[in-house]
Amino acid sequence: MSYFGKFYLVGADASKAADWLFSADVSRPPGSTVYTCMLNPQGGTESDLTVSRLAPGPEASALAPAFEGDGFYLAVGGAVAQHNWSHITTVLQDQRFRCQLIDSSEDLGMISIQGPASRAVLQEVLDADLSNEAFPFSTHKLVRAAGHLVRAMRLSFVGELGWELHIPRPSCVPVYQAVMAVGAKHGLVNAGYRAIDSLSIEKGYRHWHADLRPDDSPLEAGLAFTCKLRSSTPFLGREALEKQRAEGLRRRLVCFTVDEKVPMFGLEAIWRDGQAVGHIRRADFGFAIDKTLAYGYVRDPSGGPVSLDFVKNGSYSLERMGVTYPAQAHVKSPFDPDNKRVKGIY
Repeated sequence: MSYFGKFYLVGADASKAADWLFSADVSRPPGSTVYTCMLNPQGGTESDLTVSRLAPGPEASALAPAFEGDGFYLAVGGAVAQHNWSHITTVLQDQRFRCQLIDSSEDLGMISIQGPASRAVLQEVLDADLSNEAFPFSTHKLVRAAGHLVRAMRLSFVGELGWELHIPRPSCVPVYQAVMAVGAKHGLVNAGYRAIDSLSIEKGYRHWHADLRPDDSPLEAGLAFTCKLRSSTPFLGREALEKQRAEGLRRRLVCFTVDEKVPMFGLEAIWRDGQAVGHIRRADFGFAIDKTLAYGYVRDPSGGPVSLDFVKNGSYSLERMGVTYPAQAHVKSPFDPDNKRVKGIY
């Protein structure tokens, strides 16, 4: 996962900038990691990313710059790193925040170890207690991996128990080799991006550029939990979201499953009760539920708000290359709906 963008946001106004930039509340103690969106003034989603709060320190290293006050470590998707950098720097300049954005993307590598045996593998590699009590989900720590200092984050983009290791460039190969050597007895294998695509869509995680774009709001995309609307803290895009919430959502992202094993790739038409109501943004095969999964935004042909009842009560089919296939609509993914796996409950 080393292609990810890795930025540090530090300086006198870093907390003010973070409050304004990020839709979620990231003003948490050092050691916390928050999944959040960044929005534009229209309430559209410019990015989704993780933001980790750092403890200040006088000495710089690959894993943290020297800074006083507040600092944050941002991990963003690699293919959209430049887009994120441009958005953040534009906002910092427009708002005249006194802080620095530092690009360490080329200085750090990243590997992600995911699955039910991830704790057993990493417990032999890291010099840290990886129990739920000592290392909860959505936290990070500086630890040693086979003697090399790394930043471990308990996160998952595939819906499993797992950790990301953010590793200084010279240490990447020895840390990877140590993980693979220990993992051999646990059945650890290398997995590529097609695996990530399938696992993440099955879990119901969004993938920016596909089912989440600058013209999609987090409310429409089912990501209201990333928005600090219950607080009084202003953030970029907040007014647009409040207006949208008051008027009702004109479309919603819906999960569909198709029993027939037919490949879908996106742009298939969504039919509800004989009327076209949208198109698929993202699709893949889910190997755990053994069905094709597809996500698309659904509108009401009458132009009214799209309620959850509207989503649940329709009869759906997806049209692929002129042929329609019956589909079931879900308000959230049918895979692990209680979110047990990321907690290590299998």
